[in-house]
Amino acid sequence: MAATAGGEPGEPSPEEFVYSEEDFVLQAAGWGDPGSAPSRFDRVLLAGWSDRMERGLFRYRLGALPTRVLPGAVRLVAQLNEQRSAERRPPQPVRSLRDPFDPAAFNFTRLRPAELLFRLRRAGGPEPLLVAINASPLERGHVLLLPEPARRLPQALTAPALRGALEAALLSAHPGFRVGFNGLGGGASVNHLHLHGLYLDRPLPLEEAPAEPLGPRLALLRAGPAPAFLFFAAGPAALEPVSRAVCRAAEHLGAAGLACNVLATRGDPPAGPGGGRGLRVLLWARRPLFGPKAGEPFAVALCELAGLLPLPAEPLYRDITEEQALSAIRQHLLPEPELLHLGGELARLLER
Repeated sequence: MAATAGGEPGEPSPEEFVYSEEDFVLQAAGWGDPGSAPSRFDRVLLAGWSDRMERGLFRYRLGALPTRVLPGAVRLVAQLNEQRSAERRPPQPVRSLRDPFDPAAFNFTRLRPAELLFRLRRAGGPEPLLVAINASPLERGHVLLLPEPARRLPQALTAPALRGALEAALLSAHPGFRVGFNGLGGGASVNHLHLHGLYLDRPLPLEEAPAEPLGPRLALLRAGPAPAFLFFAAGPAALEPVSRAVCRAAEHLGAAGLACNVLATRGDPPAGPGGGRGLRVLLWARRPLFGPKAGEPFAVALCELAGLLPLPAEPLYRDITEEQALSAIRQHLLPEPELLHLGGELARLLER
């Protein structure tokens, strides 16, 4: 059977996690009791993740992380994760938004079979996702969602991959299980198509803050440290059209020379609380960055854009202010006139 991430013969296949729409948790637990009644997906994922931690398959042992909310209006969440900074695999060098897949560089066909947790497959559906540990985790339960690694696709988001990740988000009963994507030039460290899934044990302002409508399928959300284009899926039937819309928008950004990040989280409709919760999908447009930037206190990818700051050193964790953090994040963003012009272009694109 083929079962390593690259489909090599002779290795045991990861177990399949087969699900249907009946497995979707349409109403996740509330933040008052996020640990109540985990779903089948949560139980399988967290049990497998903990097993691999006990077996020493991660680059470091993740314990409780020091966490504090920075004083200020944005309520940024800072976490100290010194081991990730010191022990993670160095990011691959990226030269452009369209770098091809490089078989000589590290990629997910090289994962050890034990790093794979299960194959996530919708009954009767195409393109399963391999769920693997992230060996340099940000949080407990941090996993990689890998759409058919043997196809060796570069790190450019596709609608089927995003739809599979959004379905994974609906399989969790935890209010803080989020899925996301870092594009090339936007913090991606491996040029091989993958998304992230992780449990963040606290609410974020971007879950419920009202957004400004830009069109019937698009809004602009200004909550948090960085404005984002907001898409909303009220239920399972909306996952496919929202996935297509987000990917069309991401392709438009790439054609304009812009990098992107994507995050999906449980949340309220764009108008704010009161209309029934679903999935908010946020798309950030940003200036691409290739290689580290001198003087940056931290790298900026989807977590930082969402308001979570994993910090590499205790003095930085202890002393950083909201003003300093926002300055580091916002230097990557578009000026307001350019952002609004882009929003108009995307609104028109999605109406066609």
